[in-house]
Amino acid sequence: MKMIFPVNYSFSKHLLAITASLSITLTSCEKYLDGTQLPANTIAAVDVYSTDNMASTVVTGIYLTMNNTGPFTGSANANIGYTMGLYTDELSSLLTGNFADVFYKNAIQSGQSGNWTDLYKKLFTVNTAIQGINASKGNLVYKNQWLGECYFLRAYFYYYLVNIYGPVPLALTNDYTVNNRLFRVPEADVYQQIIADLKMAQSLLDNEYKNGYGVTTTNRFRPNKAVATAMLARVYLYAKDWANAEAQAGELISNTNYAMLPINQVFVANSRETIWALATNSPKFTNEYAFYNNGMPETIVPPQSPASSSVFVKLSNLLKDTFEPGDARFTNWVRTSTVAASSAAPATVYYFPAKYKSASTNAEYQVLLRLSEQYLIRAEARAMQNKSNAMEDLNVVRLRAGLGALPAGTQASLLKAIAKERQTELFTECGHRFFDLKRTGAIDAVMATVAPTKPTTWMSYMSYWPIPPADLLQNPNLTPNPGYLQ
Repeated sequence: MKMIFPVNYSFSKHLLAITASLSITLTSCEKYLDGTQLPANTIAAVDVYSTDNMASTVVTGIYLTMNNTGPFTGSANANIGYTMGLYTDELSSLLTGNFADVFYKNAIQSGQSGNWTDLYKKLFTVNTAIQGINASKGNLVYKNQWLGECYFLRAYFYYYLVNIYGPVPLALTNDYTVNNRLFRVPEADVYQQIIADLKMAQSLLDNEYKNGYGVTTTNRFRPNKAVATAMLARVYLYAKDWANAEAQAGELISNTNYAMLPINQVFVANSRETIWALATNSPKFTNEYAFYNNGMPETIVPPQSPASSSVFVKLSNLLKDTFEPGDARFTNWVRTSTVAASSAAPATVYYFPAKYKSASTNAEYQVLLRLSEQYLIRAEARAMQNKSNAMEDLNVVRLRAGLGALPAGTQASLLKAIAKERQTELFTECGHRFFDLKRTGAIDAVMATVAPTKPTTWMSYMSYWPIPPADLLQNPNLTPNPGYLQ
């Protein structure tokens, strides 16, 4: 694993640098605090975690980095929904040879896989916070909250690492001399650690959402017990622990703080369907899909084109054609733009994801966990246990979309219907499609059909992304994923 800081870097100076820089930048992320900026002049080099204010500063900074770097940002070449939508069958590239086309053609190489380094940097900070908060001799009134959030975030980051890269090193401390010599461990072991961390988060976090001062808030930006439960349901599903996946999802579904809403209200800020969302002040990140919707006008007059309007990606025809007639998700979550006819070509209609519609600050936040997924998790978990009530959960999602209820059928037909519903309900959100294809063993069959339409060639090794060469050089025990040039 890459050594993030040189050997002679002072650990206490590193912590001081973290908190000092955060206190400066937190003005751009006050929603996580729901109040006045934390004081910038109370940082102690001896114990950064000696007060709740300082512990909150460090933990809040982790969310800030999620907004600014890596797979959860509004950066087109990093956002997980964008890049994995291109990589599979959700999105199509409109311009050859640019960064979007690299993902679209399944042509990423070792030097282009930045999520690995970014997520391990975040994990370093999380592990440092867990160690520092546990060891603090200060009177931390909200110690459980800060620790619960950190255990949740560690599980969340490892969920992405194991699903993108397969077996990964489990770094659970901030000792880089140990971390730089770790071997990759089996995926089952990573999931075991994720589950342990999420259970720890459940035991520490309150039912209410809290702000950066430990005070109850209506904003759903920082994890509470329900957030940990929702993520645990997802992870149990991925680990094929059907009974526990059903139980955890059921706990969320029975929680009256959450409810299925009309399609046009799902992504409104702090809606009751939202379980957890990222908060930002910047309009650049308020609309998760702004980078390829880009305020594109309804009609483009030649010689203008989508590319000349800096719009490089559209909804794929494969995904567009998956929606059933009358599906309200297509009506509300997909927008169109027409290139007017010219003497050289007829009019062309382009389709774009439009789950997020507003460029106004505070109108929408990037939703990472929501209730409809929990219904689909429980439906699949029940179906895998041959329970007849699996169809009831599936039909909750279908009826909300304005579609008819499906009748009972075989286990195989039900699982196929659930997979299709996940495709149309969760499209371009957080890498769901890519991960679903892999965990169900469908990736090779689907991509063998999709790849020629791009056109490219799909190889089985592409289901795992490459590890950066610098990390392979730093850690002699780290092995590359096969198939990629190093």
